[in-house]
Amino acid sequence: MPEKTRADFWFDPRCPWAWVTSRWMLEVEKVRPVEVHWHVMSLAVLNENKLDKLSEDYAEKMKRSWGPVRVCIAAEQKYGNEVLGKLYTALGTRAHPQGRQFGPELFAEALEEAGLPASLAEAAESDEYDEGVRASHEEGINLVGQEVGTPVIAVPGADGERIAFFGPVVTPAPKGEAAARLWDGTLMVASTPGFFEIKRTRDVGPVFD
Repeated sequence: MPEKTRADFWFDPRCPWAWVTSRWMLEVEKVRPVEVHWHVMSLAVLNENKLDKLSEDYAEKMKRSWGPVRVCIAAEQKYGNEVLGKLYTALGTRAHPQGRQFGPELFAEALEEAGLPASLAEAAESDEYDEGVRASHEEGINLVGQEVGTPVIAVPGADGERIAFFGPVVTPAPKGEAAARLWDGTLMVASTPGFFEIKRTRDVGPVFD
């Protein structure tokens, strides 16, 4: 078996686009020698100095975004990084395909599904883990710069430097060979010196299948 490539994936549980990309990455693990390692980044931290420029509704969403990332960091600090993947899946399944709101009940259910104590849900209302949230966020965002969002993915480059990029933003999550082609193409353009951006207007919302 070929040695697996480590892919570090930074997510905010609240972001539906990051959720779709994360499901694609799980598919990539099936069709390419890739192993995903999950990390937290925070839309609340990313936008905290821009709240006066955001719509009132979006600014309020950013304030509510602290809860999920605090719960994730609390779980990681107490039980190790390896618990984040299961917890993210449990949280995201309820919030995105099921369309439920983040809150104590959802947190408790997701934690139980991930094999973690429901008491970790209390972290959502505490600033005890905010330093950890910021540290994890900065690790990812410093690889790509401030003018991006979630997700951020980083892989080893040929010269030993990490290659990091925002996205890809795609919906629905490609499956099978389509997932493999997107992975191969993303790595190709991201590893090209001087390459920065490909973009087009989104004409559909995130599709959860």
